[in-house]
Amino acid sequence: TGARYHARMETDCNPMELSSMSGFEEGSELNGFEGTDMKDMRLEAEAVVNDVLFAVNNMFVSKSLRCADDVAYINVETKERNRYCLELTEAGLKVVGYAFDQVDDHLQTPYHETVYSLLDTLSPAYREAFGNALLQRLEALKRDGQS
Repeated sequence: TGARYHARMETDCNPMELSSMSGFEEGSELNGFEGTDMKDMRLEAEAVVNDVLFAVNNMFVSKSLRCADDVAYINVETKERNRYCLELTEAGLKVVGYAFDQVDDHLQTPYHETVYSLLDTLSPAYREAFGNALLQRLEALKRDGQS
């Protein structure tokens, strides 16, 4: 029932209703949402990792940085052996540190809508690996088409 309630709250955003909800934040029901949302951002992060793992040296969702309901952190080491800590939110991905599990609040790095565009700017070797994978897939499609 928690998820249904959450969806309903999003659809009829009545300001009166929201103000009467403010004392509700400590309620167990809200903590339940946090759990499900957190899993969503974490799942999102896992999906991001699985998408591009082939084109980097190492990439994994941070175990030491806390995933909140709206944020997850991903550690990546490019083929150039540069390490980054990425923040994943609704806004996209951005570099927040230049080492695993490092968040530097003073960094002013731009958000990228996709992990592809982010890695594209960080790693020429990523671009090459991605391009090669694409070419191989196209060749395979061409072969399949001719059989």
